Amino acid sequence: MTRARKRFGQNFLEPAWVDKVVAAIAPTAGDTFLEIGPGHGALTRPLAARAGRVVAFEIDRDLAADLAAAPPPNLVVEPGDFLDVAADRIRELVPDWPLATGDWRLRVAGNLPYNVASPIMFKLVDLYVAGIPLADATLMLQREVADRLTAVPGTRDYGILTVLIGHHATSERVLALPPGAFRPVPKVRSALVRLRFHPPDPPARDESVFAAMVQAVFTRRRKTLANALLAFAGAATLPPARALAAAGIDGRRRPETLSIAELLRVADVFAAKSG
Repeated sequence: MTRARKRFGQNFLEPAWVDKVVAAIAPTAGDTFLEIGPGHGALTRPLAARAGRVVAFEIDRDLAADLAAAPPPNLVVEPGDFLDVAADRIRELVPDWPLATGDWRLRVAGNLPYNVASPIMFKLVDLYVAGIPLADATLMLQREVADRLTAVPGTRDYGILTVLIGHHATSERVLALPPGAFRPVPKVRSALVRLRFHPPDPPARDESVFAAMVQAVFTRRRKTLANALLAFAGAATLPPARALAAAGIDGRRRPETLSIAELLRVADVFAAKSG
């Protein structure tokens, strides 16, 4: 059996935990899964046994070859980095959704390498925005990342990841796992989190302006919003005080206290100015 490679950040799920994770994912015969990082196939094969179809993306070509050597008939193994996969390629791999009816769903599952978990989640949002009809994603994450995803305004963990993922998906923690649930044993605790994708609520006037503003103000999260906005490029053309007044937001508040909807109100004022 191919061994894990440190450069890919691989930690494989122990058999005793596989059934618990699969039960939490709850696959059905109407589901098509995109699995990210199948490794040795600990989750892949149980998913394939319960779901209609599994497309597994594996960056380690040796592991991908092992998995493709004797696959179940409803499994497709796609070697390569999921972060490089285009929406059109997914449409090629899952060609049946325009004809799907009834209970068909396109879902995601993955025991993510913790060093690229955030980029993968942003990739999933990008795919959803590009028209890939993702219903949900059940992902193994470092517990601290799970804390950030599920944080609420006014807490230490509330920040860029909470806001930008939360604009397109709700997050819930579904299972906690100790380090001993994996081999090699990681130095961190883990959590299984489910993202349920939805249209942006409320929609942004300009997504790129919103994302840039959120990233800028949370680099100064402990400053007042009026001061934090000075780190945002849009402040060069519209003074923060004027933008905040137009959005009806008190500039003395800190960025971490604003809801997604409130942050969007501010970003939309800047977007209107730049448009």
